[in-house]
Amino acid sequence: MLEVLAAEGGSPVDPKLVPALTSIVVFLIFFFILRATVWPKIINGLDERANKIRGEIQAAEDARADAEAAQQEYKQSLAAARQEAAEMIAKARTDANLAAEELRRRNESEITDLKHRAAQDIEAAKRSAISDLHAEAAALASLIAGKILKREITAQDQQTLIDEALGELGKVGEN
Repeated sequence: MLEVLAAEGGSPVDPKLVPALTSIVVFLIFFFILRATVWPKIINGLDERANKIRGEIQAAEDARADAEAAQQEYKQSLAAARQEAAEMIAKARTDANLAAEELRRRNESEITDLKHRAAQDIEAAKRSAISDLHAEAAALASLIAGKILKREITAQDQQTLIDEALGELGKVGEN
């Protein structure tokens, strides 16, 4: 470069060269000062930011893992609840069927009892009606016999007539 300056007729201490060299020296001094003082702060700031981002990413991954675990737990509890509900429904159906069967048996038993009691009541009413009919027939027979005989029948005669009439009615009823 000096040769170029000498060929052009300039001196090495040319005023144009001094500002350029001064600028380079100032730049290098400023660069080393910045490198020694500011650059470590910038690097530390960038490292802190990178660490903060890494921490946030790790926290997000942990939160995602927790959310997945919670979702899995929710799915399991939902499945367990569905299973429990299905079991409760099945048990309720079984209980309802058993209760219906019990009611059916009880109703059939009550109906059978009612039929039996009704048959007994009918039989008792039949016997009572027959007895009343026999008594009425005996009373009528003794009244008719009294009129035919034109005399009063004694209690002994009445009892004999009643027994004979009942015997004849019994024979007629059997035929």
